[in-house]
Amino acid sequence: MVRMVKEFGIFINGQWTESSRNEFFETLNPATGEVLARFARGNARDVDLAVRSAEKGFRVWKEIPAPMRGEVLLKAALNLEKHKDELGLLVTKEMGKILSEGKGEVQEAIDFFKYMAGEGRRMFGETTPSELPDKFNMTVRLPKGPVGMITPWNFPVSIPSWKMGAALIAGCSIVLKPATDTPLCAARFVELVDEAGFPPGVISMVPGSGSDVGSPLINHPSIRAISFTGGVATGREVYTEGAKRLIQVHLELGGKNPVIVMDDANMDIVADGVLFGAFGTSGQRCTATSRLIVQEGAYRKLMDVLTARIEKLKVGNPADVDVDMGPVINRKAKDSIMGYIDIGKKEGGKVLTGGESLEGGVYSRGNFIQPTMIETKHGSRISTEEIFGPVLSVIRVRDFDDAISVANGVQYGLSSAIYTRDVNRAFKAIRLLESGITYINAPTIGAEIHLPFGGVKSTGTGGREAGSSAIEEFTELKSVFIDYSDRLQKAQIDTESRLRERTEEVEKQA
Repeated sequence: MVRMVKEFGIFINGQWTESSRNEFFETLNPATGEVLARFARGNARDVDLAVRSAEKGFRVWKEIPAPMRGEVLLKAALNLEKHKDELGLLVTKEMGKILSEGKGEVQEAIDFFKYMAGEGRRMFGETTPSELPDKFNMTVRLPKGPVGMITPWNFPVSIPSWKMGAALIAGCSIVLKPATDTPLCAARFVELVDEAGFPPGVISMVPGSGSDVGSPLINHPSIRAISFTGGVATGREVYTEGAKRLIQVHLELGGKNPVIVMDDANMDIVADGVLFGAFGTSGQRCTATSRLIVQEGAYRKLMDVLTARIEKLKVGNPADVDVDMGPVINRKAKDSIMGYIDIGKKEGGKVLTGGESLEGGVYSRGNFIQPTMIETKHGSRISTEEIFGPVLSVIRVRDFDDAISVANGVQYGLSSAIYTRDVNRAFKAIRLLESGITYINAPTIGAEIHLPFGGVKSTGTGGREAGSSAIEEFTELKSVFIDYSDRLQKAQIDTESRLRERTEEVEKQA
């Protein structure tokens, strides 16, 4: 008996509509190969329909007072909370995270929508004194307009929530293009958010490839900003296309995140953090710990502890509660990761544990790899290129200065961490590490939604997501000058003469 799977078109005006293109792609469970759903291969005509709908939605939504917009976002958060287990399980099935991580991702979306709901009563501008009497100066924030969002597969709920929450509270309408590996998570997320009562057209979603949907979205004349999370190569293309239209392009790209371990660190805490940072989500996080930089005095003890701990990790179907690590997203990713392990060996790296593909039996239909730790030298490809899988490169260093140099010696600068009991050294690391995020005595993952998220160098550009600064991506600042003097006043004139005139006016009034 053939199991029928649900088909999705494009989400416009609060409902699913047939695509203008009668072609579909399937989304699969990376642990079992099961077909979860079929999605329309969207195209430029679908994008145009979605953007035109977003234009109408924007005209209504921008006129809703921001505190009232916040009430709708809060309803969305509460609806997500109601369906947390359902959506978390869907993340596990479609993306491959273990159950606790799937639910944790949904919780992050709930938290961020609640946080952004509160920002509706802030939306701060500035007031400043004027250089002229009887004049008031201030800035206000206004929404950019309809905005496009292109999101990745590794966080199919929380990353759309970061972008959507900030854009929606700002007063923008949105058109979402989710990753083709995880469109079902995005579809359910969009449904649950839209149920909160957003006006028709405020939220749209068009599934499909980057060339068929992403490029037309970036180049649509009514889209006023693009927010993209993904790889560096694609990010450069998105940035270039957006620059041609002179629109805001926000990029969140790759990482090669280091954990520095000093001799004085608590090795048990280090081991806990490294295991979580390197192998949580099977290493498929832009903030994953991919480099372990260890001072010589701590090296042997830490390697012994970590090797034993890694070999005890249970890899399997992430829907099983006793599994520690699930599959990688697809066969292409698995082949790429295994290719990097081979590169590491050819470069002279020593596999300390793992390094093999898991095949046969319970692994036969999924994309499974052993959690892997490789000793290598700084400058090797596996120590500098983003692998995006459960592969940890280990590098031995002499001292603190050597560790900082190695940590900064890559093109990326997203997250970083140092384990030490020396407070002076910790504060120096905060200043010296070239990254947008630094943790002290904690792994490189675990950002909290009320602080800005983003990086430096090739990790991204255009601002920060999360925190109150997230709104900046989707708003324009307007300077306002209010003159209530009942006469023409000229700024930027001779200060001495203006001071004399004002002094005479005040004396007459006295």
